[in-house]
Amino acid sequence: MRSENCLLKLDRMRRTLRHEEADRVPISDFFWGSFLKRWRAELGLAADADIYRYYDLDWMVANPNMDPHIKPFETLREDSEEVTVRTGFEAVLRKKFDQAMPGFIAFDTDTIEKMEAFQFDDPWDPRRYFHAGDDQINGVGDGFARNTEAFDARVKAIHADFPVFGGVCEAHEMLWRIIGSENVMLWMGLYPAELARFIERLHAFNLGLVRAQIQAAGGRLDGMVIWGDVAYCKGMLFSPVFWRQHFKPGVKALIDECHSHGLPVIYHGCGNVNRIFEDFIELGVDAYNPLEAKAGMNVVDLRRRFGHRIGFCGNMDVMLWAGGTREQIREAVLTKLNAAKGGGFIFQSDHSVPGDVSAANYEYVVNLVRRHGVYPLQLEEFDLPEFGLEAQA
Repeated sequence: MRSENCLLKLDRMRRTLRHEEADRVPISDFFWGSFLKRWRAELGLAADADIYRYYDLDWMVANPNMDPHIKPFETLREDSEEVTVRTGFEAVLRKKFDQAMPGFIAFDTDTIEKMEAFQFDDPWDPRRYFHAGDDQINGVGDGFARNTEAFDARVKAIHADFPVFGGVCEAHEMLWRIIGSENVMLWMGLYPAELARFIERLHAFNLGLVRAQIQAAGGRLDGMVIWGDVAYCKGMLFSPVFWRQHFKPGVKALIDECHSHGLPVIYHGCGNVNRIFEDFIELGVDAYNPLEAKAGMNVVDLRRRFGHRIGFCGNMDVMLWAGGTREQIREAVLTKLNAAKGGGFIFQSDHSVPGDVSAANYEYVVNLVRRHGVYPLQLEEFDLPEFGLEAQA
């Protein structure tokens, strides 16, 4: 049974993604472990304090086991400072515990022949959804975790209190984790036909993951996040022509499947994706995340360009949160809230909240959004009249 508060959050998210003004602008985020450790220490909270519950945030994500091969990590080296493992992507990762993200050391699938021979475990395998276990997406990132709790248990644990979005990687996000980014770029030029065939197989695998997790969740999912980085700070990682020809159809299939179940889609893609932003609108993406400010993305400019043809999720500069003054932070928050006029904007950071952001600054931001993000928005001297409802009618 969902709480009354959860139903209010769900209505807030749904109306926002339909480009309607709800009671207020939704707010949530993704948090690095280093930030959570600092946040708990600075606020004097227990070691297991849950930031989503503490601030009563508006949505959460749960990813199933997406490893191509379902198996425990193979530990190649481990001491008090770091661990090196081989995962179900058949990739070797080195995780230094005092650093934010792991390093990719090697990829077993390092030839075209090995790629063509690569086989995927069944996306419908119940171990992905109903059993605890090791998996790369959930286990090796900002932190390091073995034996991650089962997907269905994680969904059930938060379903009563939060709208829950599932998660799936699109083909490029899977591809580089299997063969490495260098080979992705190289083989696009040297072996385009072979790579295209493997991408088709990835599309089928990912579509199976979406269908299976929707069924496994038993009606408890409220949306889906598609994870798919295809850009860096200055532009696309590779040709938009190649992306449109080989990756875009698979993304469309994922979105269409989610929409057929009434699930809105938030697409998470880092970097500057301006060259293909129109494509995401064409595909029916409900909201784009994270809109990295450091990559030149600006939600106010995007709303001017695209109106309410697509929703936005993110774009708040965490570097400003870490090093800016309170007045600078206030100006940025209230200015970007202009993009929430008429709905279609979920307030979040421009990726995730790192450890150099203080607990006090994050709490200041949450309070600003809760105070000024109530409809009708009260943005004071930072109100931009051209974003008024009359201009959007």
